[in-house]
Amino acid sequence: MIYHFSLRAVSLFVGIVLVLIGSPGLIQPGAGRRFAVRLPRSLLAGVIVLTIDLIWSFWLLSTMEMGEFASFRRPLLVALPVGYLLVLRFLDEFLAVRALGILCLLAAEPLLDAAFFRYEPSRLLVTVFAYLLVVAGLFWVTMPYLLRDQIDWSVRSDKRFRFLHGIAVGYGAIILALALTKF
Repeated sequence: MIYHFSLRAVSLFVGIVLVLIGSPGLIQPGAGRRFAVRLPRSLLAGVIVLTIDLIWSFWLLSTMEMGEFASFRRPLLVALPVGYLLVLRFLDEFLAVRALGILCLLAAEPLLDAAFFRYEPSRLLVTVFAYLLVVAGLFWVTMPYLLRDQIDWSVRSDKRFRFLHGIAVGYGAIILALALTKF
């Protein structure tokens, strides 16, 4: 186990994040739609999220048990910042989407780790969310235009935009309620 988070802590975090991400789309859908449309090509958001990815990956690589691959640790610790700089220099199109996909892939592991060996059926809400993050992350890293298309589809109507954000808020509220009562 790399992370030592309880299912309760992870559920609280996921619930709060989902509620915080979904609430602006319910409260001010106009501003949320404008932000969402600009997000895929936002260089600033891409640099910020990619920097978070670099720090998380660097920490993970420097602290995890690598077994027989331990000899690769130092070259990989050098390659991470070099790759970061090369990505910033040459891969600026849809950088925010790619960085968000990497963040989704990194974030799924602590969720799955916290739900591992737990027998409550309610843990599956966190597990399902983690696998949704994995699938979304894989698609957004390899085909970043898909997030742009998904956003374009979701902002076509105010009802659809509010409905999708309502689902995020509802799912987050359910996970928060379970974190406070079950885990």
